Order: sequence, then C-alpha cells, then structure tokens
Amino acid sequence: MSNKLPPEEKEKEKLKLPPEEETYISEEKQKEILQKYDPESNTRDLMGIAKHIVFYGLLAFSLFQLYTAINGQFTAYLQRSIHLGFALSLIFLLFPAVKRKSDQRKVPFYDYILSLLSILVGAYWPIMYDDLVFRIGRVTEMDLFVGILAILLTLEATRRAVGLPITIISSIFLSYTFFGPYFPGFLRHRGQDLESVIQLMFYTTDGILGTPLAVSATFIFVYLLFGAFLVKTGVGEYFNDLSVSLAGHLIGGPAKVAIFSSALQGTISGSSVANVVTSGAYTIPMMKKLGYNKEFAGAVEATSSTGGQIMPPIMGAAAFLMVEFIGGISYWDIAKAAAIPAILYFAGVWIMTHFEAKRVGLRGLTKEELPDRKEVLKKIHLLIPIVVIIVFLMVGVPTMHAALYGILSTILVSAINKETRLSFKDMIDALVDGARTALAVGAATAAAGIIVGVVVKTGLGLSLANGLISASGGSILLTLFFTMLAALVLGMGSPTTANYVITSTIAAPAIITLLMLDEPAGAAVPMVVAISAHLFVFYFGIIADITPPVALAAFAASGISGGEPIRTGVIAAKLAAAAFIIPYMFVLSPSLLMIDTTWLELTWVVSTAFAGMIAVGAGLIGYWYRKLNWIERIMALVTGLALIYPEGLYSYVGAVVFIILFVIQWMSREKKVSRTSAA
Repeated sequence: MSNKLPPEEKEKEKLKLPPEEETYISEEKQKEILQKYDPESNTRDLMGIAKHIVFYGLLAFSLFQLYTAINGQFTAYLQRSIHLGFALSLIFLLFPAVKRKSDQRKVPFYDYILSLLSILVGAYWPIMYDDLVFRIGRVTEMDLFVGILAILLTLEATRRAVGLPITIISSIFLSYTFFGPYFPGFLRHRGQDLESVIQLMFYTTDGILGTPLAVSATFIFVYLLFGAFLVKTGVGEYFNDLSVSLAGHLIGGPAKVAIFSSALQGTISGSSVANVVTSGAYTIPMMKKLGYNKEFAGAVEATSSTGGQIMPPIMGAAAFLMVEFIGGISYWDIAKAAAIPAILYFAGVWIMTHFEAKRVGLRGLTKEELPDRKEVLKKIHLLIPIVVIIVFLMVGVPTMHAALYGILSTILVSAINKETRLSFKDMIDALVDGARTALAVGAATAAAGIIVGVVVKTGLGLSLANGLISASGGSILLTLFFTMLAALVLGMGSPTTANYVITSTIAAPAIITLLMLDEPAGAAVPMVVAISAHLFVFYFGIIADITPPVALAAFAASGISGGEPIRTGVIAAKLAAAAFIIPYMFVLSPSLLMIDTTWLELTWVVSTAFAGMIAVGAGLIGYWYRKLNWIERIMALVTGLALIYPEGLYSYVGAVVFIILFVIQWMSREKKVSRTSAA
C-alpha cells in the first residue's frame, strides 16, 4: 500500500517509529548482553538462603562504608582489610567459577569454603592488629599462610568478577619478583624470597592493601552508592527522555540522542559496557529505524558510552586513583582539567555523526514522535544532585563528603515528585546495588595493588620508563605514541582501573621525565605536567574499549544492533578519532586543561581544537556542506592534524587552510541551493 503513496508521504512512512515495545530491547536481552561482554555482570541469580546471605552481606558492606565515611575511617590496615574481606567473600558467593547455566541459582560447597576463607583474610588484621604492628617486618608461619591465601583468593576473585586479562598480568608481575635474576638487560633485578614477597603483598601498604584498594575503600564506594541512589530515582530513563526532547529533532537526531544520553549516563556509571546496554537499548533501535545501518548505529552508541568515563564530575573509578597517585591535588583539579577534553571528545563524535547523517540524507524525529518537552522538564529536579556534587567540589568540600551530600540531596530531591520519591525499600535496594557494583572494583584494585607492589619493590617502573625513553630516542611524540600503544594493548579486556594503575606506574613517568628536561635537576613536578601525563594514559586505557580486536563496548553494542562486531569496532574507532587526537593536544598544549592559562589563550586553543575536530570529521566521513573529493578529504585531514598543536606555527597555517576549505564548501553549498531554486 505504501508504494501508492506520493514521495513525501513515503518519506514520512519510512521515518515513522514502530510501537514502543519494538524500539526498546527487553531487560532479559540487556542482561544477556551484559553477562556476555561484561564480567562484572556475570553473577548468579540466587534463590533461598544463599540469596538472603548475599543480600544482607551487601547491605552490611554498604553500612560499614557509610559509617566510616560519616564518622571517620579506621586505620589504613583495618579499613582496607575489612573492605577486602567483604569484597572477596561476596564475590565467591555471587560470581560462578565458570559460566554454566546450571551453576547460576545455587552456591556450590567449595565457594562457601572460599567465602569463609575470605572472611578469615579480611578479619586477620583487625584480630591480630596489635601483634602485627608490634613485630612489623617479621612474619610468622601463620602470617605466611594468611598472606599466601590473600594473594590466591584475590587473583581468583579478580578472575571471576573482572576477567582473565588483569589476572594474568598481575600473576606475571608477581612471578617477576621471584625470577628477576633470569630476565635480560634492564629488566634484570635481584630476586625476592617468598617471605619478603608475602610481607610486601599483605603486611605493608605497598601491595594488596595499597593505594588502589585504599581509594576503593573510601572515595569510589561512596560515589558508586551515589550512582545507585540516582538510578533508583529513574534518572537513567530521564536522561533518555531529556536527550530526545533536546536533540531528537536535529539532523540524524537519534544518533545525537545517543551521544547526549551517554554523556549524561557517564556521570553516574564507570562502565563502558553498562553505559552501552543502558542507553543503547533505547537509542540503537531508534537509529536503525531512521536509516542508520546496524554497524554505524552500534558504533555511535559504543563510542558515546565509552566517552562517558571521561565526563566529569564522576569520570569512573580510575580518576579517584589519579588524585592519590599524583598527590597534592584535589579531585576537583582533575575534573576541571578533564572538562574541555571531554567536551571536545563528544563534540568530535557529534560532528562525525552529523556529517554522516547529512551524507546519507537522514533527518530527525518529527514533532509527533518527540516527547512533550514540558512533561520532560517537570522532572528536571532529578539533575540537582549532580549539580550539588559539582558545587561542593568547586568550593573545596572533601571529595567523600561531597558524595555523601550528593546521596542526601538525591533522597530529598526525589521526594519532590511522587513518581520519583524513594521509599525505605528503594533506599535499602540502592545500598545493596551500590555494594554489588563495588565488588568488582574492590577485586580489581586489590589485584592492581599487586602490580604496584612489584613495581615499587623491584624498581621495574623506573627501568621500563628509561627503556621507553631510550626506544623513542628522547622524542616526546614517539614516547607518547609508544605509551598510547601500551595503554591500548593493556586495556583490551582489562578494566580501566587496572589499566590506569599499570600505565601510570610504568609509562606516565617517562612522559613526565621528557616534559621536565628543561627544568633544573630535582625540581618539583608542576601540577600541569603531572595531570597531563596521567590523563594521557587514562584516556587511552578507556579508548581500548572501542579499539579492535577486543573492543568490549563495540561488541556489546553489536549485540543490541545485530551488526558485525569487528566492523562495529572499526567504525567506533573512526568515530572516536577525536579521542586519539585530544590526549596529544593537552600534553603538547596544556592550556586545554585550564591550568595556569589566560582566557585569551584558552579561547584560541579551544577554537582551533574545535576547528580541528570539524576538519578531521569531514575528512574521515567525506562530507561537509557537500561531498568531498579525495583531494579535499586529504586536505581536511592534514588541516585537522595541524591544529593538534595550537601553540605552534602549524596551528596558524592550519587555521588559514581551514578557513579556505570552509569558504569553498560554503560557496559550493550556496551554488547548489541556487541551482535547486532555479530548477
């Protein structure tokens, strides 16, 4: 029947969305995709007494963390070991040893044993505290037994809850402590005996109970609780509604909705895959219905969701580690420095999808398909808690207290509207959900502590940093390139937290060393140098989620779109071209980080950066105001790359060429419009 419609009616018919249930992926499908691509979601669906044990265990975990956040933390060993005990014992009850359907509803006897042993490990420091402190530096046979147990349980819990890559990397680093004398060249070191390794790993704050676990046991947990409380108010669905109402009518509207929604989702989630499934369940089917092919639709969502981890104010768990690793800075310093690079990232993805929509000829949603903007704005109060956290961080409130105020404001703000009001049961569920989310982070940070301990004990970090500088011949660009490759490879299948720990202890020092060559020997590292180096490795660790061949976020998106996974990953990496350029920009031109810069410098840097994003986007897509020929595409790409370094001569040349290209494109557009009008 549609074949008999006039052309303009055919277009409307093609763009009409199907019923709601056909444009949204079911919760069962979402869960299946999460369990396939996100190890943190591969949990048992427990029944009976085991379900109650886990429920009350998670609740106790959250209550313990809230108590110490409000009343002050225990000493380092007590706070971290109790946190570790909770995380490990609950992981063995929730996460199966292997992915078997028959193993999902009950806990086998050996996991109960492992859970009890984990409680022993977590309780050992609180019970033996005075004795352990008194004989610090000496370990008994019992200490050795518990220390070995702690290492083995940590590695197994990490394998189950986080994945195999980080477990293998941690195990290799641990083996390095014993077999150092057998390594060649600069990697050789004096080997350690079992007693000294166990002491380092569990009886100092340089191993499992080190800085990564400390951050998990303090800052990260309360922010995950904040996210869980926000989710209970329905803010996730509201992000989608708000995004559709603001961006749905634009050219290629559904793709821009995905970008907008994912940027918002990233403020409450630290997982690329979780972001993909949460917002992609809604946006990917909508994109497909409006004409985007499967792979491009999945790639847009994967790229946008991955970028959510670099969007302040939350920025995922690794950003909290950055504060501790750099030292002498606040979380607000990190969030402020990351703001413009994050905006540039999403601007780059937005520009690419805009040019693709124009090239293919797609338009946005019709007025009838858009939600009532007035109804959407009635729930705008749900965003107040995010604003509260930003304001408190800006005025210098301690990071943990800002999260507590955020949780409190979420409860109060939710009461404004009956639909969003949190009941007592909702708050209990939020406490349980927050603790459940924290389990994998606890395991990952404990395993990362093993890596840090090895680096500290053996001097491996300095050796690798010197090796990296030697391999690059002292070139900052080559060092950055090698560091990028290392972060991408390590990030393929590893969580961002562990990836950042490895690269920040191995690669970041090399970048800092080269940036400090002109400074006097022994000079303190400026904040701008430290932040730019650490943000560089942080960014590429995140981008690994959309970089083939692993590209977990792209694979999860393909599970929703039905597209081919590798092709989806390739397109996602192309859309994220901005992400591969921006880190070089803020290392070579730190003005982008808003540290020690003037408004005039910042305006120039941001302007040239946006121009570079437009040029690169047009060159890669092959469309601007009209289709680009191959010469224009090459010129656009070269121009965009020239604008990477806003403080050099290249940027001025790039700016001139950009203006010329823009005028040519604009004039071509005007001629096309004139010819059309004449016809």
